[in-house]
Amino acid sequence: MKENLKKIGDCLWELPIGSVKGMNVPAWIFLSDKLVSQVEEGAIKQAANVACLPGIYKHSIALPDMHFGYGFPIGGVAALDAQMGGLSPGGIGFDINCGVRLLRTDLNSGNIKSVIKSLVEEIYNNVPSGLGKGGRVKFSTREISEAIEMGAEWAVEEGYGTEKDLDHLEEKGCMKSANSDKVSFKAIQRGAPQLGSLGAGNHFLEVQKVKEIYRPDIASTFGVSHEDRVCVMIHTGSRGFGHQVCTDYLRILEREFREEVAKLPDRELVYAPAGTNEFDDYFAAMSCAANFAWCNRQIITHWVRESMTKILGVSQEELGINVVYDVAHNIGKLEEYTINGDITKVCVHRKGATRCLGPGSSGIPKDYLDVGQPVLVPGDMGSASYVLVGTKKAEEETFSSVCHGAGRIMSRHSAVKKFKGEQIKANLESRDIFVRAASWKVLAEEAPEVYKDIDEVISVCEAAGISKTVAKLVPMGVVKG
Repeated sequence: MKENLKKIGDCLWELPIGSVKGMNVPAWIFLSDKLVSQVEEGAIKQAANVACLPGIYKHSIALPDMHFGYGFPIGGVAALDAQMGGLSPGGIGFDINCGVRLLRTDLNSGNIKSVIKSLVEEIYNNVPSGLGKGGRVKFSTREISEAIEMGAEWAVEEGYGTEKDLDHLEEKGCMKSANSDKVSFKAIQRGAPQLGSLGAGNHFLEVQKVKEIYRPDIASTFGVSHEDRVCVMIHTGSRGFGHQVCTDYLRILEREFREEVAKLPDRELVYAPAGTNEFDDYFAAMSCAANFAWCNRQIITHWVRESMTKILGVSQEELGINVVYDVAHNIGKLEEYTINGDITKVCVHRKGATRCLGPGSSGIPKDYLDVGQPVLVPGDMGSASYVLVGTKKAEEETFSSVCHGAGRIMSRHSAVKKFKGEQIKANLESRDIFVRAASWKVLAEEAPEVYKDIDEVISVCEAAGISKTVAKLVPMGVVKG
């Protein structure tokens, strides 16, 4: 497939209609020359397959952290007509609203350097992490049903954080389209013990410091205005609850829409056609999973605050620990865009992609309105994470979407064969990055070498104009599930 790519702009390649039979639009792929050489043929083929979905507008999109996924490439985006298209679980993912929250503080790294190990240990003990790990608090079925309809607001009402936190969350931490009646009892059963937990794999919680500031005025608006400022980044999602929601509806759609599946180049692209009960039901259930994730990150935020106040011996007010923003990475949204001169409602699929609204856009906090929406892009645990900001060009070219991370270049299976968790920990701590993980295996799976160069990924987004770089953060302490 790579031989069909045509360079049409700075770090922008087009896969023309006809590269795969049935393409309705071309595929646009945002990559540097270096990243083109690294990306899998299969991921490019998936971007072309997505272009075959009915009702798709403009182009299928793949971002610079793209890699092979289920149906869509991870790092894939598509906008399907809200009346003539549909909603594809493969374009959202199993870990619905796997996302990132950034907290800022008034501390400098010198304030915590002597206690970083104690702080990481305290956070590790307070925030359950690891495969299948349950939360500290056991919630009832009734409480879970309330949480998945109310999202982060439910957590705040239960004493986990403040109303102020909600102002800086995407959707204010709740998709109102959620309906717990559309979620299976099995999903509730899986979710009940996991609300308030970090999970495993690439999920993490990092204590970071601001390394570089590229746009001081915007950084100041976001509250990360000083180099050496201590921040905390939380990366987790809807855990087994979201996985079960996706699994349930894939089975339903494959059963109910066999004729539609037969027309697709890949059965993993199965979709709920717009206007059907299945579309409405899946959207409501997916919204519940998104709300679970926002509620989950809200509870974890509360425990991070408790951990920091305990270890540092100061109040939360003295810490100045506030939410910068919280973004979803795996989600489907009903949004409106100007297409061919008309305001058109579309189902935007973001699979391993971040919403990045530009200045003046509705849907972002009032205090960010003049600069645009914060975009949070984590790297690997040995490199950097970035704060970006959305642009109007992204609205025009990528349906207000940008990358979500570095993107893997090595499978977990290969990583475990090549790396030893003990050595990864030793290497990181030799660089003053203290690590606490649930297992040696997860450290091997998440070795820095298994990811693309995050600096290269960010430079592509900047060069293409689909985001602007605001600040670079580096890890001081890492909790891995």
